[in-house]
Amino acid sequence: MKQRTFLPADFQLSTWESVLPYFEQLSATEISSIADLRAFCANRSELESYLSENFAWRYIKMSCDNQNETLQTSYAQFVNEIMPNASVFDDAWNKKVIESPFVNELTETGFPVMLRGMKKAIEIFREENIPLFTELQNLETNYGALTGALMVTIKGEEKTLQQAGALLESTDRVEREEVYQTMVQKRLTIKNELNDLYTSLIEKRHQVALNAGFENYRDYAFASLGRFDYGPAECFEFHEAVAETVVPLLNEAAAKRKEEMGLDSLKPFDKAVDPLGRGPLKPFETGEELLTKTIGVFDEMDPFLGNCLKEMVTLDRFDLDSRKGKNPGGYNYPLEETGYPFIFMNAAGTVRDVVTLLHEGGHAVHSILTKDLALNSFRNFPSEVAELASMSMELMTMDLWGHYFTNPEEAKRAKIKHLEDILETLPWVATIDAFQHWVYENPTHSVAQREEKWNEIVSKFSDTVTDWTGLAEVRSNIWQKQLHLFEVPFYYIEYAIAQLGALAVWRNYCQNPKKALEQYIAALSLGYTQPMKTIYATAGIEFNFSKPYIQELMDFLADQLKKIAES
Repeated sequence: MKQRTFLPADFQLSTWESVLPYFEQLSATEISSIADLRAFCANRSELESYLSENFAWRYIKMSCDNQNETLQTSYAQFVNEIMPNASVFDDAWNKKVIESPFVNELTETGFPVMLRGMKKAIEIFREENIPLFTELQNLETNYGALTGALMVTIKGEEKTLQQAGALLESTDRVEREEVYQTMVQKRLTIKNELNDLYTSLIEKRHQVALNAGFENYRDYAFASLGRFDYGPAECFEFHEAVAETVVPLLNEAAAKRKEEMGLDSLKPFDKAVDPLGRGPLKPFETGEELLTKTIGVFDEMDPFLGNCLKEMVTLDRFDLDSRKGKNPGGYNYPLEETGYPFIFMNAAGTVRDVVTLLHEGGHAVHSILTKDLALNSFRNFPSEVAELASMSMELMTMDLWGHYFTNPEEAKRAKIKHLEDILETLPWVATIDAFQHWVYENPTHSVAQREEKWNEIVSKFSDTVTDWTGLAEVRSNIWQKQLHLFEVPFYYIEYAIAQLGALAVWRNYCQNPKKALEQYIAALSLGYTQPMKTIYATAGIEFNFSKPYIQELMDFLADQLKKIAES
């Protein structure tokens, strides 16, 4: 726990009025020297860190039990009362720093990046957007409530969709189809509600953009997300590169799967099962077992990594098992004051769950490496950096997956499955990203137009082998599974950028594990004190998503798949 110097050590947030005096005190601060300016930045960071952690716990508790009205009320209070009132001060405080006569003396590492972000925030801030942000935050929580409440009955047993999804690895094709149909039909029961929700979100986000002087929300989002290193043009270049370099590999993999399974028609429910008819991999039974094994992996890789997770266990910072009334998905939530984050996920006993915890564990290490950086802005790194931390961890740990499997052949199967999943991830990211560009460039579109455009885009980035006959409605609505569209718009291409970076980190790790891990930790330790390209360079890789670079990394990935298969 960081020692407070501005807020009282025993301060507890109850209402807006309880914290308002500290906002007013900061606003009244006279800045008569560079020392005053540094003190102002430090005090602001302390106040914002406290509020960040307070909000984090409300969100964490609500997502762990989304049917609990008390927890929903607590979360809603912060969103509706604390957040809008606090945000009124942001712009004035940014201006206080940027307009200070001493600002040019803030030259130490981290400050130039922070000041660049402040200037952009001042550019796009509009007070009339504050109530819209509150409305959006409230609307966005509806997605988790709608999807988290979905349950299906399989063989008389009630399951979450995550738990049911594990049965798609069954070698019984009839069972797989029944489970798949049960799941997708359950999702379709809320398709209209999700369409209505998305339409409302689009309308409000578009208004935010217009208020801030932008033509569309996409352009506003790029500014808001602090994308100083690339823009829409580079995203479109990425889309085309994926269509040309990765989709052909998808076709090859699907054709091989169809042949190995001896099928006349490869259906969507045939994609998760082992193609050679081997039973589902069972890397663990419970979330506790998954965590124990993952700590073993981290320990063997480097004792520091293992100690990160052990300390989180001591602090009770995990909720891993899937259950009714729990939000879908997984996350690592940084806790600004105490420094050690919280990991949330929905484990159901699959290899995908193993990868998820390794992924969130990478985020956790990142949070811990940066917890002692002086200011909260130094600790709030962009997603392209955050996801590099998590995705690299997935790949660098692969040779240690024997912790999950006593049989080396099973570990080999798991590695192949993960690498094949990466091949599928890049086109899916391109699909979602291209969809978002169109959605916000055409904000007045109808639901029918949205569906038509989605089908056009998804066809471009999908294999041509999988047979969707009889499943047109399902395919037209699978975008609704992607919570990012609802909760964090335009936060998705970062996964692809970081995935390419992670493949490059892994390539280095294959050649020199010690050096690659040192570079990885050095890059993560920078937080956001350096520009993104410098952070990637510190990790020993390029910030690059051009077609030649993607082709180079796909060749490496294909080569590794071949080596593992032949080992």
